[in-house]
Amino acid sequence: MSDAPQPAIPAATLILIRDRAGAAPDLLMVERAKAMVFAGGALVFPGGRIDPGDYTLAATLQLEPEDGPARIAAIRETIEEAGVPVGLTPAPDAATLAALRDGLHAGEALGPLLDAHGLSLDLAALTYFARWLPAHRHMRIFDTRFYLAAWPDGAAEPVVDDTENVRLLWASAAEVLAECDAGRAAVIFPTRRNLERLAQYSDYAHAVADALAHPPRTITPFAEERDGVPYLCIPDDLGYPVTREKLTGALRG
Repeated sequence: MSDAPQPAIPAATLILIRDRAGAAPDLLMVERAKAMVFAGGALVFPGGRIDPGDYTLAATLQLEPEDGPARIAAIRETIEEAGVPVGLTPAPDAATLAALRDGLHAGEALGPLLDAHGLSLDLAALTYFARWLPAHRHMRIFDTRFYLAAWPDGAAEPVVDDTENVRLLWASAAEVLAECDAGRAAVIFPTRRNLERLAQYSDYAHAVADALAHPPRTITPFAEERDGVPYLCIPDDLGYPVTREKLTGALRG
């Protein structure tokens, strides 16, 4: 059997930010079911692999062939996993959103569902934040694009899909990191680095400004020994305040 890493699976994730007056913004996160092969039991942002229907819709709309399908997948997965209509216009009412979510859970592609309900995509509602491509062996590898989006005005509270995920929560980045440090929650290495970066922001506009100031480059963590201690590291010029973690403690999915 080959010892080489498996081909990467294209994926997309949405970091949904809800501003709070006088406090750090909330982030929407979901907890993966423990039985899931990837990141089982960990807190993650809504997202998943890019489906064939996402590529088809992107081609129909003549979008850029990598970024377009990823933005569509991030929107679709957030509807599926949390019932939040990000990047849709006009904003769907509760009945329409429920019909969209039911259709997606039944395996229908997003494009025909949008057409049936007179909706279109507002892909500019998403800001490209980061791209992570680990180089694991013996496990699934996801080439994941992370996008920022603001909590839609007037949206109902999110509801977990209760399939791949068992709960969802609103919390600031610092609050999630504190829960992880206390052993009450877990995050994988890319999520932790992104949370540390997100903890720097005072609001959604601040996060977008920083994302635009640091155009994403593909991040592939690498092992490096420093002072005799092995670390998992990332480059230090991409806007991340913490760029290494002891290899023995890093949760890699």
